[in-house]
This record gives sequence, structure tokens and C-alpha cells, in this order.
Amino acid sequence: MSTKILLVEDEESIRKFVKINLERDHYTVFEAGTGEDGVEIARREEPDIVVLDIMLPGIDGFEVCQILRKEFPNLGIIMLTAKAEDYDKIMGLQYGTDDYLTKPFNPTELTLRIKSLERRLEQGDPVKNNAGLINHPPFRLDTYGRKFFKDEKELELTPTEYHIMKNFMENPGKALKRDEILNLVWGEDFVGDSKIVDVNIRRLRSKVEENPAKPVYIETVWGLGYRWHIDQDE
Repeated sequence: MSTKILLVEDEESIRKFVKINLERDHYTVFEAGTGEDGVEIARREEPDIVVLDIMLPGIDGFEVCQILRKEFPNLGIIMLTAKAEDYDKIMGLQYGTDDYLTKPFNPTELTLRIKSLERRLEQGDPVKNNAGLINHPPFRLDTYGRKFFKDEKELELTPTEYHIMKNFMENPGKALKRDEILNLVWGEDFVGDSKIVDVNIRRLRSKVEENPAKPVYIETVWGLGYRWHIDQDE
């Protein structure tokens, strides 16, 4: 079964062009020209990935992202922005997008971003993974069900957050460079800004830390990257 992609873009010419290119790569593509239509189609068709423009008539891409992330936590979301400014990129990531792409973009680059996101989604697919639990009290990662728990309470993670967390918990105590996290999570063919790592780490800290301003578990290794800290006695 082909991956289902929902394209939410108000400019019909862009929408049609992108759809043709994605269908050429054997994706099933649904279209929406407004945020409201995008939410309705997502609820009806349950796509695997949404390619979402920020500037939309009616509710904008940020609000659509919030709605979809809440209703479909495992959904892959790539946000499109017409601006090269960091603000839109960071805002999108904070709202729960997995990746972003600045217009104008090469359709080949979009396809590469989608394939990278597909790999992350597949790594969270219980059908394509061996059952297994990683226990670092008070945390537990269920790699079969793609679930993450703290004190036995499930925390909702985006596909990207889950994959970062999985790499941390598989490498406790190891300092992971930003570029290393980029390659592990986004893939070696990722051509975006490494700041995407820092934004996702901030979002993860807001979920796993008691005080995100003073992280205990996701430590910063200055000038290098990040390290997952656990009590070695556990």
C-alpha cells in the first residue's frame, strides 16, 4: 500500500505541480486549498504525512498543525513557508511539525524530505519492528507499540521526538553530536538547518523534564551536542 500524503496549499498551481511529482513517485495524494478542508480530509482519509503551507485562508498552517498533532500524534508533518526567516521555522517546529521546507523549493527536495520522514515513521511501526522495551526508570520506551512513558504515564511524542528519544535511550551516557543526531534522525541526505535539532530538544525537554530550564535527563554537552543522563545504579 502506497504512503498517503495530504497536501494543504492554497495556490492551486503549486498544489497541482507538487501532486503530479508525488504521484510520479507512486504516492497517493489528497489535496486541500484551505486549513478547514485540510483538517476535514485528514479526519476522513487518515494520511500518513501532511505537507502543510503556513499561509492559508481561514485557519493558518500553525493552527492546522496543532489540531492534527493533537488528533493524530503519529502523523508526519512537513511545513511549507514562503519566508526564509527563522521565526516561521521555529514556530512550526514548536507547534509539532517534523520538518520544514522554504518556498520556492525543488520537488526533488520535498520527495527526499518525505522519504526521510517515512523512514522515521516506519521505525515506529510495530509491524516493521521487533518487540522490545528500553527501561531507564522513571522512563520506559516501548519500541513495539511506539510508546514512551514517564512514571507509567504515557507521554505523546511526535515521530521525530520518538526517534530522538529512541537514539538517546539506546546510547545512555554517550554525548551525541548535533550532526550525529541529524544523520540518525533526519538522514544523511537532510539539507536543512541543524537548528532543527535544538528546537526538537527544547520540545522534548518540556515533556520529560520537571524543570526544562534546568534539565536533568537531556543534558547539553557544550560545543558538541546532547547526552541522555541516567542513574548508573538503575
